[in-house]
Amino acid sequence: MELTVYLAGQIHDDWRNEVKQKAKEKDLPLTFVGPQENHDRSDDIGEDILGKQPGNFYKDDAASSINNFRTQVLMQKSDVVIALFGEKYKQWNTAMDASAAIHLNKPTIIVRPDSLIHPLKELTNKADVTVETIDQAMEVLQYVYE
Repeated sequence: MELTVYLAGQIHDDWRNEVKQKAKEKDLPLTFVGPQENHDRSDDIGEDILGKQPGNFYKDDAASSINNFRTQVLMQKSDVVIALFGEKYKQWNTAMDASAAIHLNKPTIIVRPDSLIHPLKELTNKADVTVETIDQAMEVLQYVYE
């Protein structure tokens, strides 16, 4: 049985590659999807499709609509969502994606450091599993196959 995993979280470092490598090391039959990782493409997609917008608000609004569409399609086709919260970057999109996954009744694993226990308490209470490390998240997925 192969699972599709949506990797929700910031796109500014290579944490997704770490997840993919660890899944490969554990020989887990997982396919990964997630948000557009090319930041410029994500920011410009609205104008790329709809044409030049009359200002930054409209440019962001157009891009957001298309990015949200993409996220909805990929998340609905996913079997599991892993939402990673780190300490370095703002996590608004991660929180939105984790909340959407929970609303869609997708099995959700939240990865968050000890320092974010308090600010994420309501969200982690709604998630299926909350862990502190990527390794722990991968162990949860490995357990599915036992």
